[in-house]
Amino acid sequence: MIEADIVMRGRDPKEPIMAHPPDTESDITLKEWLEKVKEYNKGIKLDFKSMEAVFPSVVLLEEMLTQPSCPLWINADILSGPGGKATPLEPQAFLSAVRTLPTHAVLSLGWTTGWTAGIDNAGYSWNMVRVMEEICRDLKHPVTFAVRAALLAQSLSQLTWLLQQSHRYTLTVWTGQEDTLILQDLLPYRKEFDISRIYYDLPDSQRTELSMTRQDKHI
Repeated sequence: MIEADIVMRGRDPKEPIMAHPPDTESDITLKEWLEKVKEYNKGIKLDFKSMEAVFPSVVLLEEMLTQPSCPLWINADILSGPGGKATPLEPQAFLSAVRTLPTHAVLSLGWTTGWTAGIDNAGYSWNMVRVMEEICRDLKHPVTFAVRAALLAQSLSQLTWLLQQSHRYTLTVWTGQEDTLILQDLLPYRKEFDISRIYYDLPDSQRTELSMTRQDKHI
């Protein structure tokens, strides 16, 4: 999978570009990037930080990615989560914009989160997972919930319940650059769920160490 952040260009002509906020300028547009990616037959994951870029990006995807064999993930934080200070995308507006994508496309949906070293950080609360499940219940697409690895030790019961609500649901575990990740915190999840229900978006060194704890190729 090739991952990229998408924003709208900050000047005319307005169009989706490859950039990470707060940048609003780039030397490559989403259209140009998609043309290149098609040459390599790779799956793609697009991470949206603002609603403005979502609909025009969906139009481009529908025009350019006509092969159902191409894995496509669409990522956005649509709810406020533990320690989250950033403003999430409005859930219904985002889901309305992406609903026309092919049903093989995976919606990677998450919560805005924060993490602070040296304190007991709260995990994903029951209210957070219940609201997310209510939003996703009637979707036709597969859904993977993007969850922060450093918050998983406090969230096993809540996330177990969440995955039990639909066979369409999976978890994608990610980590922040400054996070302290204790790999032992992930082991209960590896024991609880089939390997097909959890993906790991971790640095290579941590993925290697994690894979050594148990034979697991789904990393």
